[in-house]
Amino acid sequence: MTGQTTSRRQAAARLLDELRTGGVRVVTGEPGCGRTQFLDDAARSFRAGPVWHVRAEPARSAQPLSGLHTLLRAAGVTAHTPGPGAAGEALADALRTAAAASPLLVCVDDAHLWDAASRAALAHAATWVRSTGVRAGLLLTVAGHRPVDPEWAALPLLRLGPLAPADAARLVDDVTGGAVDPQVREELLTEADGNPALLLAMVQRLSPAQLGGRRALPRPPADAEVLADVVGGCLDAVPSERAGLLLAAAAAVRVTGEPDADAELVLRAAGESGEVTGGEPLPEVLVMAEGRIRFRSALLGRAVYAGAPPERRRAVHRALADCLADPDGVVALLHRSWSVTGRAPALADGLARAAAACAFPPALCHRALARAAELTTDDTRRAHRYTAAAQHAVLAGHPAEARRLLDAARSGPVPAAARGAAELLRGAVLLADGPVDDAHESFLLAAALLATARGEDADAAVLGAADAAWAAGDSTACLRALAATDSVTGTAGTGVTGGAGGPTGAGTPPRTAVLRDHRDGMRAVLLGRFDLAAAPLRRVVEHGLRGDEPEPLLRSAAAALMLGDVAAARRAGARALATARTRGAAALEPRALEYLAYAELRAGHHQLARTHAEEGLRTARHTGRRNTAAHLHAVLALAASIEGEKEVVAEHGAAALRTARRHGLVQAATLAHWATARADLGAGRPREAADRLGPLVRPGARRGHFAVWMLAVPCFVEAAVLAGRPEHAPAVVEDFALWAACGADPQAPAQLLRCRALLSPTDAADELYLRALDRHEETSGDFERARTELLYGKWLRRRRRLREARARLGEALMGFERCGAQLWAQQAAAELRAGGAAPADSGGGELSRLTPQQLRIARRVAEGATNREVALSLSVSTRTVDYHLRNVFAILGVRSRVELVRLVEQAEKTTAHL
Repeated sequence: MTGQTTSRRQAAARLLDELRTGGVRVVTGEPGCGRTQFLDDAARSFRAGPVWHVRAEPARSAQPLSGLHTLLRAAGVTAHTPGPGAAGEALADALRTAAAASPLLVCVDDAHLWDAASRAALAHAATWVRSTGVRAGLLLTVAGHRPVDPEWAALPLLRLGPLAPADAARLVDDVTGGAVDPQVREELLTEADGNPALLLAMVQRLSPAQLGGRRALPRPPADAEVLADVVGGCLDAVPSERAGLLLAAAAAVRVTGEPDADAELVLRAAGESGEVTGGEPLPEVLVMAEGRIRFRSALLGRAVYAGAPPERRRAVHRALADCLADPDGVVALLHRSWSVTGRAPALADGLARAAAACAFPPALCHRALARAAELTTDDTRRAHRYTAAAQHAVLAGHPAEARRLLDAARSGPVPAAARGAAELLRGAVLLADGPVDDAHESFLLAAALLATARGEDADAAVLGAADAAWAAGDSTACLRALAATDSVTGTAGTGVTGGAGGPTGAGTPPRTAVLRDHRDGMRAVLLGRFDLAAAPLRRVVEHGLRGDEPEPLLRSAAAALMLGDVAAARRAGARALATARTRGAAALEPRALEYLAYAELRAGHHQLARTHAEEGLRTARHTGRRNTAAHLHAVLALAASIEGEKEVVAEHGAAALRTARRHGLVQAATLAHWATARADLGAGRPREAADRLGPLVRPGARRGHFAVWMLAVPCFVEAAVLAGRPEHAPAVVEDFALWAACGADPQAPAQLLRCRALLSPTDAADELYLRALDRHEETSGDFERARTELLYGKWLRRRRRLREARARLGEALMGFERCGAQLWAQQAAAELRAGGAAPADSGGGELSRLTPQQLRIARRVAEGATNREVALSLSVSTRTVDYHLRNVFAILGVRSRVELVRLVEQAEKTTAHL
């Protein structure tokens, strides 16, 4: 298999680092996961010494010790090998001799195909390597669709999981030369579910026209032939009389979408005894635990189902439906729907009713409604059901599937209202995972189509268009969309240009009133009329907090952020997160975490913001919300810029910009640039910071996002003054004063006074710094206050007011240390030394020399986490973890993970006694 991904190569490199000094790994995974490629890559990358690399030979696998002879021949050992009893000792001797001069790597692919005596010898040698610490690494691959052989059950296991979406996308681009339509790529990625062999097999069967999106893809993209090629002979060992059991299990999990199924149900439908443990054992490709049955490899279940004749599939679905206790439940009706051919309107109506009546997980509702749409004869009903299915697909975190269903919804002649509902949802999908200009146009089209029939949805569409324009940084388009609401829906605005504005009349439905309040508040914010924005936005906040519906709570959080009510934004975001999790609405979790992260940033709690953003990034990746992921990358870059982690800022900033440039996310791009500039400022590079921020905050075509650029003004003013360019700052300070007066940013009043102090003559600066510090007392967050203390301390020291300067600089140092701003703390410490005072030891011992990110990584490693697990938990790349861990070893003077564990444990004990 070609096209090995970067992360797989990095994983192999990390593993080789561990095996260079001895060790064993048994590598497994489902068919097509890339075990052989992983092993080949490891063998090619090993440079420390010789490599013994062999593959099993199925034709000779039954011959006693044939596998061991093959391995020894690869090692150049020509001496006669002893019989089975001493084979393990002979292999151990060969390993000892070969590893005496330099480290040795032994790679055995498909070791499960070896004969029993060879497997026993290899297991003996592996146990010996682990116990003696000889410089020999053993890397074995075994099939993941069957149990691990008893000989190797106690050895460390490395299971190759599915490719991450980004890695899978790179693989497709590599093998196609980038000549693949983005939507086609997304559909292939969804169908492959991270399996590299399946992904490549689907790509190879497509024509250039299909890859380019000019011709329709085959349905399904992975048919029985493709799946059979990928799984190979993995099913050959299953007796033909047990095929019915495999098909029943495959059909059961296909309908529910769960990884396993009720064992009793499957066995009854297959006509087998429920007492498996007392009768014939399950085929090795199946496993049963706690009353649930599943395939060891989900890909095998797909292959079994796709390869069965249609009449057998229909029969097993009928049997499963008949065995279920509730014949009118969604699952039973789904099974029954797959037992019929052609359209079945009555069954479709029953499926749709059952899905609407019960609070099923979104994934199951999506399947039920999509199948109901396929069985429906009426074009309008079919379009509505496809749209409803797409809505549940979005909630379940499958945007590519949602887009496919929306294409189906508009494929026939349907009324404007049905088309409008589909376009409204398409806009929402694109806003989360696509070009936001396209989302804007979809929302506007939806508003026009829904204007006469569904005014409430028309309001939502117009607000969506404004949201898309906001993300794109187009304030004119945003205002135009909001102003067009009255002509689209026939409602009166709140009179932003005059009039008090008030709540909508008593006869207006609550959701409509909230949407229009949000619209009017947003319009007032864009026009700079915060006095008129407060009342409608406050009603939006209060309405969301009165209930437990995720969408109103998310809207409440957004309105609270526009108001500058950070506490309400945090409360609404936390409740939205909790309700989304309770309802299984995975796609809403990243949005809730994004609002929480922004609220914590605005409150000055950057470490809490980082925690929310890291979790949000993981869920955004899982649910296919790339635009949300870009914003969360920007938040992480901002948090890291405070902590002075250049590598992390660069990584998250670049990730945010990659999506921002492709999808037109000006807001995320502005935040990413600000983070990079703030990192420059913290590292003592004011000239570079001023150069980066100047275009973003000064008037002109390149000015940053209208809702973000003013947040970066304090950094620009500081950078411009420190770089010797104070003349560039006064104009933007006056703009910033207008923002600070709005009350939407709790930090802004103190920051404004600090900016004025930086630009003021000596006789005025002293009082301005003191007033700024007084205003900081009204808000939380150590970082901004410490920055003011640092600048004031610098100002005092340069005027030889050393005692006052030392007091201010000491406060700054403690503030930076409290919030983990390492580089800023170093600036404060340097100023203290320059003023004749040495900063006190913080009492952290050796660990106090680490940056916050280095300390996090050191502690996670000390807890036993692998580098990959650390990277996943911190939402960074494994390369970044490797980089920081090398620095940790160098700073602390340790040479191994064992030494690091001891040092961290000792430091934690010391801290606990202080």
